[in-house]
Amino acid sequence: MTRSMTNILLTGASRGIGAAAMAMLLERGANVIGQSTAGHGERMLRADFAQEDAASELWGAALEALDGRIDVLINNAGVFAANPLVRTDEEWATGWADGLRVNLTSAAILSRLAVRHWRDRKAGGRLVHVASRAGHRGDSPDHWHYAAAKAGMLAMHKTIARAYGGDGIVSFAIAPGFVDTAMAGDYLASRGGDGILQDIPLGRVATPEEIARVIAFCALDAPASMTGATLDANGASYVR
Repeated sequence: MTRSMTNILLTGASRGIGAAAMAMLLERGANVIGQSTAGHGERMLRADFAQEDAASELWGAALEALDGRIDVLINNAGVFAANPLVRTDEEWATGWADGLRVNLTSAAILSRLAVRHWRDRKAGGRLVHVASRAGHRGDSPDHWHYAAAKAGMLAMHKTIARAYGGDGIVSFAIAPGFVDTAMAGDYLASRGGDGILQDIPLGRVATPEEIARVIAFCALDAPASMTGATLDANGASYVR
């Protein structure tokens, strides 16, 4: 572990990848506060990123819960709601805005607050962004907004790494493909179920625990010289 006591804010912590990551980080001895829309649990704060002020309010609450110091921010929260082209203009525009607010804007707000916190403290910090293969290769016709948000997250991550490395602030991104979660399960079913596995040379989707291990590595162990890197975890369905 990079510090004897690491205070971590992890978004999207109640299920899937986030729940697996939270369990793994706690097992490693980190002091983790999670975020979920419902907010149930001793270490879980409620924040609905569909609401405009939710991200900044979460940051303040997490700082209080972690005694005024956050060392690592993990941007993992996300939604995967379809936004078909056949919707009305207003419906489609609303779906686009809602998807970006949850999948990108909330992460940007938290990342900004984290960078300012670390620069003020002159102590450095770590950002871990859980993006997606979709940020590289795009997604389905109903998910323009999801692909755009994840591509934006990757660009934001690279910008932060280049801009603030001199302040001891490092940034890592992870780009999973399909993961065995409820969110991916719904998508797999809508796209033909197991037939989509033909596009994954590994022959299966990733498990939440596999992605959680990559998150824990980036949060606790990755060398600072790796800042700016994006780690692909997609079963070779997209290589670059």
